[in-house]
Parts: sequence; structure tokens; C-alpha cells
Amino acid sequence: MELSISHTTEYTYTAPVDYALQKLRLRPLSSVMQQVAQWEIEIDGGKIEASYRDHYGNHIDLVSIEPGASALTIRASGQVRTLNSTGVLGAVMGRAPLWHFLQPTALTMPGEAIKALPRVASDVSAQVADLHRLSDMILKTLPYMSGGTAVDTPAEDALKGETGVCQDHAQIFVAASRLSGLPARYVSGYLRINEQVQQEATHAWAEVFLQGLGWVGFDVSNGVSPDEKYVRIAIGRDARDAAPVEGLRMGNADESLMVSLQVQQ
Repeated sequence: MELSISHTTEYTYTAPVDYALQKLRLRPLSSVMQQVAQWEIEIDGGKIEASYRDHYGNHIDLVSIEPGASALTIRASGQVRTLNSTGVLGAVMGRAPLWHFLQPTALTMPGEAIKALPRVASDVSAQVADLHRLSDMILKTLPYMSGGTAVDTPAEDALKGETGVCQDHAQIFVAASRLSGLPARYVSGYLRINEQVQQEATHAWAEVFLQGLGWVGFDVSNGVSPDEKYVRIAIGRDARDAAPVEGLRMGNADESLMVSLQVQQ
């Protein structure tokens, strides 16, 4: 499937800003699941200071704001051809070892609510089915609806609430999978939604490493494994590791954020 993506993030400030630095994870990488045909990032009100690969293999761009600017606009756009509709990335070993994805983080630390979720069998032949059942249980317990959680809500707190979003579902699933001894990680990316070009935010799902299959994706929010409608951007142990945009600034100005995202075939 050929997907065209346009993603704009605009920051505006109530007063000129002397210093701000944004860390971008906005460049999808080619893999067995996708081929990046064309991609570019444009910056208004700042510039890319450096680019590098982090310890997960994600492409990072560091963007600084022009001193005294009152706005910063980041536009990421391009075309990606998706190649794999099975949800299986395979035994792709990156810079971080498998044991790293067994470790909990502040956002994925399991408490009593996550520990009460069903475990995944040690029998390799039953694990995929068990993981889909776990996904179904999480979505049933925490229906999808925005507004109930924030970007810094830990998985345990989210599960104790009434509703959640894809970030919460993915982090809960990751935390629960690790309790069964399975390496699991968070994935950020884009999703083409049928008959909906304009979207409010990027998407998120999880990947679990299974013997014989390698990394396998699970989108709890939609109850499926990622197919040709998905584009991977970044991975990490939690949402913070794989955030498309994060940053810091100095000064007393108030900040407003506007995001525009279109994903279409």
C-alpha cells in the first residue's frame, strides 16, 4: 500500500523565546514492513542542529528555535510503501539487547491492576493466541476514549481509570507481557484510518519478541496486529522513549501546541 503522510506540529509562545530544543523522532526507516520512498522535515522558526541514531536505532533530529522567535513549526511529510501485512517484523536485533525490553520503566511499572491481567503461556505455540486474548482483555477493561489520561499517565494508573487511548493500551500491554517473561516494547507511528484523512494524533501499539517469530505487533486499541495501514516511526521501552516530539525551553512564556496530521492512500 502506498501511503502519503503530512504531519505538522506548531508551537506558539506568548513572548519571545531565547532557547528551546526539540528532539524529533519523525523519520520512518525502511524495513521488511515498509519502504520509505520519500521523506523530508521542514522547520520554520528554527533549524536542525544535529541528527543521529539513538540506542534503539531511531533516527533523531535535534531542532533549536531561533533566539527571540515566538513560534516554531515542524513539518514532516513523505510517502511510504508498506510491505508486510502480517504484523511480524521478525528477529531483527537492534542496538538494545532483548533483556533491556524486559525491564520496567516509571511509565510501565506494574501494580496490582496489571498483575491481575492474565499471563501468557510458556508454550510457544500458544503465545500468539494468549497475547491476542490479553489485548482483548485490556481493551474491554479500558475502553478507548480520549480525555481520561495524559501523556505522562503511568500504565498502572491508566488501567485503574475508566477510559484510555492507544498510548495507555500499548504501555499496559507491554507491562503485562513482561510479567510473563516476554521482551516487549512500545511503537509509535502512523495509521491510515478508513475514510478519515485528517487525524488528531499519531498512533501507538506494542511489539513482543516470540521465539520462532521474532518481534510481533499488537494494536490493542483496534484489536488487531498491524497490517499494511501502519507505518512505524520509533520504538522504546515506553511512550517517552518513542515520543515523536519532545523538548525543553527556557523562559516564562506560555506555550500553545497545534497538531495537523493527514494519512491517506
